[in-house]
Amino acid sequence: MIPKVFQEVIDLGDGRSITIETGKLAKQADGSVVVRMGDAMLLATAVSARTSNPGVDFLPLTVDYREKFAAAGRFPGGFFKREARPSDSEVLTMRLVDRVLRPLFPDDYHAETQVMIQLMSHDENVMPDALAGLAASAALAVSDIPFYNLISEVRVARIDGKFVINPSREELEQSDIDMMIGASMDSVAMVEGEMKEISEAEMVEAIKFAHEAIKIQIQAQERLRAAIGSPAYREYEGEKEDEAIYAKVKAAAYDKCYAIAQEASGKSERGEKFAAVKEEVKALFTEEELAENGDLVGKYFYKTNKEAVRNAILEKGLRLDGRKTTEIRPIWCETDYLPSVHGSSLFTRGETQALATVTLGTSREANQIDSPSEQGEEKFYLHYNFPPFSTGEAKPLRGTSRREVGHGNLAQRALKNMIPADCPYTIRIVSEVLESNGSSSMATVCAGTMALMDAGIQMVKPVSGIAMGLITDGEKFAVLSDILGDEDHLGDMDFKVTGTADGITACQMDIKIDGLRYDIMEQALGQARDGRMHILGKITETIATPRAEVKPKAPKIITRTIPGAFIGALIGPGGKVIQELQKATGTTIVINEVDEQGVVEILGTSPEGIATVLAKIDSIIFKPVVGEAYEVKVIKMLDFGAVVEYTQAPGNEVLLHVSELAWERTENVTDVVNMGDVFMVKYLGIDPKTRKEKVSRKALLPRPPREEKPIEKKDKPQG
Repeated sequence: MIPKVFQEVIDLGDGRSITIETGKLAKQADGSVVVRMGDAMLLATAVSARTSNPGVDFLPLTVDYREKFAAAGRFPGGFFKREARPSDSEVLTMRLVDRVLRPLFPDDYHAETQVMIQLMSHDENVMPDALAGLAASAALAVSDIPFYNLISEVRVARIDGKFVINPSREELEQSDIDMMIGASMDSVAMVEGEMKEISEAEMVEAIKFAHEAIKIQIQAQERLRAAIGSPAYREYEGEKEDEAIYAKVKAAAYDKCYAIAQEASGKSERGEKFAAVKEEVKALFTEEELAENGDLVGKYFYKTNKEAVRNAILEKGLRLDGRKTTEIRPIWCETDYLPSVHGSSLFTRGETQALATVTLGTSREANQIDSPSEQGEEKFYLHYNFPPFSTGEAKPLRGTSRREVGHGNLAQRALKNMIPADCPYTIRIVSEVLESNGSSSMATVCAGTMALMDAGIQMVKPVSGIAMGLITDGEKFAVLSDILGDEDHLGDMDFKVTGTADGITACQMDIKIDGLRYDIMEQALGQARDGRMHILGKITETIATPRAEVKPKAPKIITRTIPGAFIGALIGPGGKVIQELQKATGTTIVINEVDEQGVVEILGTSPEGIATVLAKIDSIIFKPVVGEAYEVKVIKMLDFGAVVEYTQAPGNEVLLHVSELAWERTENVTDVVNMGDVFMVKYLGIDPKTRKEKVSRKALLPRPPREEKPIEKKDKPQG
C-alpha cells in the first residue's frame, strides 16, 4: 500500500526553502519526519515509553544525532569501516537540541523518551546541525507524546552587516557572528555561539532576528500536525502528590531554610546545614510513613528549600554566600605554576578553580576533523576535564562526558579568534577543574587566557568570562553575577558570556522558564559586561602582556618556504636525510606542500639545532648563478683536480678541475691547493661536454701577458 505523505514548506525568503515530510519513513516510531533543505535530508524519530519506571523522578530523555558517512558518499575512516562513537561535533549538536527540548516537557512526565536524528543525505552548501532542532520538534509534533510547546533552532550569521538564517559553511567564514538560537513561539530557550567582539546590543538584535525565523518554522509544524489530524496527546500517570505532607514539610522547613540562605556560608557548611534540616523534617514522620512516602518527603523538602532560597534573594537581595547580586567572588591568579610545561596558570574565583596548561607543536599535532559534513583541521583546540574530586565526590570515570565536550568547546570558541592569524604553532590547552562551585567553564576561559600569555603566544587581546543567573517569580526578578552551583540549580537562567574589553567573543544561554523578557536579557548582558571587565582587570594585574618569547623548555618554531622541486632532496631517499637531520639536531621537521611550494616547520628547544637545520636547507636549495664568485673550501684531493664545497652551503660540492686551478700549466694539484684551503671561484654553469657544473679559480686571477714569439722568415721559392 502506498503511504499517504504529508508535507509542509518553510520559505526562508531568499530563494531557499525547508520541507518537513511525514508518513513515508519509520512509521512504527511514535513520530517521524524527514526534513530537507537543498540536497540535505535528516530523518528524525521520537519514541516514548507508555509508562514510567518506578522511582524515577526526572525525565529520562536521550537525544541522539548522527551523521552517516554514506550521506556524503564517503567511507568511514579506521579499520572496521563502520561508524563508531559519536564525534565531538555530533555530541555538541545533541546537547544543543536536548537543552531546548528538556525544559519544555511537562514537569511530571518521567517516561523514557528517545529522540534520534540522522543525516541521510548531505549537501555541502547546507550545515545540517542547524536543522536538527527543527527535525526533533517536528517528530514530536506528529506524535502523541505530551510535548505541548513546539520549538525550533536556527543558525544566524551576519555578513556585511546583514543577518542570514542557516548560512552555508562558506558564507559562515565571512561572518562575524555564528550563533545557534533555540526558541518556542513565546520565548528564547537557548543561545550558543561565537562572535568577533560584537556589542551586547548587536547580540540581542541577532537573537530577535533568529526568533522571528523560528516562529515561522513552528507555524509550519503546527500546520503539519493539523494536516495529519492533530493526534490527541497520550494520557500518562503524573507524579504522586500529597498536599498534607507538603504542608507539613513546608511548615517545618521553610523558615529554617530561609534563615540558612541569609547566613553567608560556604558550599560545604551550607550543605551540612540544609542536610540537618532535612533530617529534622524526616524525624517528624514515622518509619511506616517514610517507607510509604519517603520519596515525597524528599521531593517536598527540595521544593521548599528552593522556594526559600529564591525568596531570600528576591526579598532581601542577599545571596547564599552573602554577596550582592552584582558582586563577584574573590579572585586570585597565578601564572608559570608548572615548571616543565610550555605555559600554565591557576585561576581561582570563590570555590571554583581551574588549572590550565598550554602545549605548543607543529602542524603535525593539529586536531583532524573528519566527518560527513566537515573535513579539516584545528590548529587551536581546548580540552576540558571535570574530575569528580572537584565537587568532593567519588564517582567512576567513564570517559569524556557530553558536558565536558560542551564546556571545552565553549571555552575554545571564546579564545580562538584572539589567537594571531600568523601564529606558527599548533596550540593545545588542557583545563583541569580542581574545584567547582559554579561556572568552571568561565574559569577555564580565564585560566586559558593567562596560560596562553604565559606561553608567549601573542594574543590579540585577553579574554575573560562570567556566568549570569536569574531568579524571578514572574513579576520581581534578580539578575545574579558570577553564579554559584546552587544558584544555577535553583535559578531560572544560566547565561555564560565571554569577551575582551571591546566586545563579546562567545556565549551560552539556557533558560529554564517560559517567556524571558528581552529587557531582562539586556540587563543581564550589561551586568555581565561589568563583571567581565572586573575579572579582566584581575587577569591583567597577574599578567599584563604575553611573554616576549616562549619559555626555555618550550620549543621554538621557525618556518621556511622552499621551492617545491627541493622537497624530495630535503626528505631524502626513504626519508633518510630528514630523519638523520632530526636525530642529529634534536628538532622536529614537518614539510607541507602549499601552492607548489614546500613550507618547512622546524620545531626545537636548541637554537644551535635549529640553526643547523636552516643551514642544511640553505645548502640543499643553494643554486649558484653563472658569472658570480663564491667562497669554497677544499674537502677532497684528486689527481685531476680538487673537490670543493661552497662555504655558504656546506655539503654542496663541485669539482674544480686541474685545468681551472691556474693559468700556468699545473702538473700536480698540490702545487696550487691543499686540503682545507679556502679561496674564491667563479661559477661557469654547466659544461656542455661533461654536462656537470663547472667552476674556475683561474678565472678570478689576472691573466698573465702572452709571450710574443719571433716571426720566422721563410725563403722565397726559387723561380
